[in-house]
Amino acid sequence: MNLWCCLCFNQKEKEEEEESCDFVEPMNNDEDNFGNVFDEEEGEDVNFDAGFVQYGRDAFGSWQVTQGEGESSSVNAAVAPGSPVADESRDSSHKRAKFYNECNFDDPTSSSKVKYSMDYGDFDASLRPSHVTCYGDFALVCTGEDDNGVEDREGNDSDSSQLEEQEVVRMDLTDDLLHMVFSFLDQTNLCRAARVCKQWRAASTHEDFWKNLNFENRDISEEQFEDMCRRYPNATALSISGPSIYLLVMKAISLLRNLEVLTLGRGQIGDAFFLALPDCSMLRKLNINDSTLGNSIQEISVVHERLCHLELTKCRVMRIQVRCPQLKTMSLKRSNMAQVVLNCPLLHELDIGSCHKLPDAAIRAAATSCPQLVSLDMRNCSCVSDETLREIAQHCPNLGFLDASYCPNISLESVRLPMLTILRLHSCEGITSASMAAIAHSSMLEVLELDNCSLLTSVSLDLPRLQNIRLVYCRKLADLNLRAISLSSIQVSNCSVLHRINITSNSLQKLALQKQDSLTTLALLCQSLQEVDLSECESLTNSICDVFSNDGGCPMLKSLVLDNCESLTSVRFNSTSLISLSLGGCRAITTLELTCPNLEKVILDGCDHLENASFCPVGLRSLNLGICPKLNILCIEAMLMVSLELKGCGVLSEASLNCPLLTSLDASFCSQLTDDCLSATTRACPLIESLILMSCPSIGLEGLCSLHWLPNLALLDLSYTFLVNLQPVFDSCSQLKVLKLQACKYLTDSSLEPLYKGGALPALQELDLSYGTLCQKAIEELLSCCTHLTRVSLNGCKNMHDLNWGYSQEKFPELPGEVDPLSSLEVLKLECPRLTNLFLQSCNIDEGAVEAAISKCTLLETLDVRFCPKISSTSMVRFRAACPGLKRIYSSLSTST
Repeated sequence: MNLWCCLCFNQKEKEEEEESCDFVEPMNNDEDNFGNVFDEEEGEDVNFDAGFVQYGRDAFGSWQVTQGEGESSSVNAAVAPGSPVADESRDSSHKRAKFYNECNFDDPTSSSKVKYSMDYGDFDASLRPSHVTCYGDFALVCTGEDDNGVEDREGNDSDSSQLEEQEVVRMDLTDDLLHMVFSFLDQTNLCRAARVCKQWRAASTHEDFWKNLNFENRDISEEQFEDMCRRYPNATALSISGPSIYLLVMKAISLLRNLEVLTLGRGQIGDAFFLALPDCSMLRKLNINDSTLGNSIQEISVVHERLCHLELTKCRVMRIQVRCPQLKTMSLKRSNMAQVVLNCPLLHELDIGSCHKLPDAAIRAAATSCPQLVSLDMRNCSCVSDETLREIAQHCPNLGFLDASYCPNISLESVRLPMLTILRLHSCEGITSASMAAIAHSSMLEVLELDNCSLLTSVSLDLPRLQNIRLVYCRKLADLNLRAISLSSIQVSNCSVLHRINITSNSLQKLALQKQDSLTTLALLCQSLQEVDLSECESLTNSICDVFSNDGGCPMLKSLVLDNCESLTSVRFNSTSLISLSLGGCRAITTLELTCPNLEKVILDGCDHLENASFCPVGLRSLNLGICPKLNILCIEAMLMVSLELKGCGVLSEASLNCPLLTSLDASFCSQLTDDCLSATTRACPLIESLILMSCPSIGLEGLCSLHWLPNLALLDLSYTFLVNLQPVFDSCSQLKVLKLQACKYLTDSSLEPLYKGGALPALQELDLSYGTLCQKAIEELLSCCTHLTRVSLNGCKNMHDLNWGYSQEKFPELPGEVDPLSSLEVLKLECPRLTNLFLQSCNIDEGAVEAAISKCTLLETLDVRFCPKISSTSMVRFRAACPGLKRIYSSLSTST
């Protein structure tokens, strides 16, 4: 039997095969399956790659070459072909019977078998597919011979003795295992697998893999197609497309008697096909797409006793008659017939969508002739009228699905469809508020879609089974009233005049009503509602808060989004279920009161007019109010809060915090924050570890005295304050590790004496004295005595000119690991073997002074000399020579060198 690889490759795949021919080349007449040259006279391999054999051993353990004529394994060399021992050995390794490439189609009554050779040269040139380079390779799929015309199953005793002397491996895969593996491959990959060896070639041709013959977009001749049909007469599915489908399908009808699914497309199908169709007694499904039906006559008939599914999509025919007593589903979508006559008493589904030429009377006659009809799709049938729908409702009492979208003449007047479950009426200009009375009679309705019904002004429905409703681009819809206990999904968008919504449901869990600019009233009675999104509903008023509070109709609400609702001015929520609240962009809000003990997340971005905020109680763990610059009064009761940021609340004068787990408080730039407020906060929040009071000029000595309530305080920032005396800090903050005193202009030289004379703050590691007024002597004493410091920042200390920082008496002090620059530093003397980072930005120091300073810092890794006017690009080499351990040098000339 003849098979061609062109049947399984499209044009693109053909080109890929041509490109990859250097990887897989067709076997010559003098090559075996592994490409080894075979001497015909001596029967021995001339050049067998020993490395390839070793790879096979390593990869597969026992890799055996399938035997053919002139081949035998070393294990079976001594066993005569056809002996019982040989048969027993073969059965033990091959559980499934070998597939013989023979058939009796020449004479069905004869016992003689006709053998087909699949060598390329055996075929007439006129029968070969054009542009197909893999033709010969796919021929190996179904032939029983190798390229020399020698059958697989025969042995050669004269060659066995010679092959016995060399190592020949064989892949140890049984036919059952191959059959299982190949069952996952499509037909294209089966053809490729057939090139591996003869065993794979035989396994890949098994009829189990060729039940579905797919010739769509394939270049195949009539002779090739006939050979395929004869090869696999038990095929159950066939797909053909192209201008030659008529001749091919007529061959298929005569040869494939078990055909169950037939798919045709893009061609012309003559009358003879429809006359011969009853001969395919097993046919269950017929699909014809984008084709011209019939020859000269204007009417065709589809008659079949057992056909169950019929699809005639985009077909061109004037009239069609269908008489199929077992037909269950039928589709005539986008076909241009003008008349349809149906005699299908069991038809359940009918699709005549976009059949623009079908008149109203033809649609009515077709639908009413199917009393068992359950689903009817007639969208884009612009001539359908209410009278037709009434007739359909009368003759099809079980109708459950109706799609009448884009039918402008229907209004559902007096139409009663009690069993309807799905109704789609997109862009139906005749649908108005009066149509809701007809819809209300469909008590079984579950899905209702009314998109783009331009004359619809109000929707009021009480449907206990309704689960899904869509109202999109209903531009005149102003009032929505739904009572649907089973409602689980609602989509309302782009209804520009909708101002009132009333929903009652026990199943609705998510409600999204974004961009309803006119919405002012929302009433919800939804026991299961958990998520609500009302973003950009600009007309919503403060009364919306009552809907989502404990006394409202949403007791299970967890997430509420009110972003950009610019009409909200005072928001008050009292909810035990609310977990997440978003008020981003609500710029008009001035008062916020939240009594939500389970609230974990609140978003206030853009609420820049908020003045009074109360969070009592809430379940928040962190809160950022720094984006509310006008906040004046703050009250927080949060038992779980650990982080609070008030940065930038410049007018905050009253703050009551009850957060026993609070560890981080940032009150920087709170210029109105007083000592009393700080004292109350430290008493209520004893676990604070980080306290930032930068630019809080109202904080004085009394406020610092309250720090004794914070035994775990590790970071204190008092930068840009007017403090003079830091003694309360030295007395009560024994665990302090970071102290920042930037630009504290009123600190004197004696203010820090407890640090370097009294041994205060023993745990201090980082000290920031940038832009201060301390003299050089005080800083030198501080650096020499505070050996526990690891980082000191002296940026902008203009009183500093010389810095001599070293050691004496052969004892290395514990000097800081980092030193920040001094703006007017000119002379630097360092003897700091532990120094790792040196920052000298904007210092008036030359390269010689830097080189001398770093020469004794053996552990120095980072040097920053950016914006130093006396440092040039040539200095980098000198710095690296002076300190070989340098890894990074930052300069103005380059980011990192």
